[in-house]
Amino acid sequence: MALRLGDTAPDFTAETSIGKLSLHEFLGNSWGVLFSHPADFTPVCTTELGTTAKLTNEFIARNTKVLALSVDGVASHHEWIKDINETQNTQVNFPIVADEDRKIAELYDMIHPNASATLTVRSLFIIAPDKTVKLIITYPASTGRNFQEILRVLDSLQLTANYSVATPADWKQGEDVVVVPAIKTEDIPAKFPKGFTEVKPYLRLTPQPNL
Repeated sequence: MALRLGDTAPDFTAETSIGKLSLHEFLGNSWGVLFSHPADFTPVCTTELGTTAKLTNEFIARNTKVLALSVDGVASHHEWIKDINETQNTQVNFPIVADEDRKIAELYDMIHPNASATLTVRSLFIIAPDKTVKLIITYPASTGRNFQEILRVLDSLQLTANYSVATPADWKQGEDVVVVPAIKTEDIPAKFPKGFTEVKPYLRLTPQPNL
């Protein structure tokens, strides 16, 4: 059965470009981003891993660890990393998991037979510190991922995990957020002293509470 939001991210132990690691142990108390790639030395993936490496400080600021995964082996990963560093003008400093037997890909439902019987599609999972899956996005192999959107979702997930708010369409860090319906309008001032705007009884906006 495919993973669903709220499920525990399956743990695994695997060889990676930085040595053997176990997912849950590697993540510790951090958030995690696990994303798959159809194969090493593929063009779109090369740009994706380069982009991710350039965003290292952004992920660190969000207490988030990143792992990539490909169905090729560690030796291939090391050669591919050289190409990524050269062509993308960066330094890959996160592990690339070797999944030659495709066990992890099967565990996370990263292989879709309608697309390919052997290669992973572009699946991405955000995993919370309690090891539950908070986001699942799957792109076709021909479309590179938008990593600014991944950072935006991380900001939203981390904010809404700590406050009784939700984030509206196209929300970005620093913008107003939505007060969840479970909070009565008369109780908002005590919980959100920055004030609020009632657009409709079910749509109440308040400044981002953690800024």
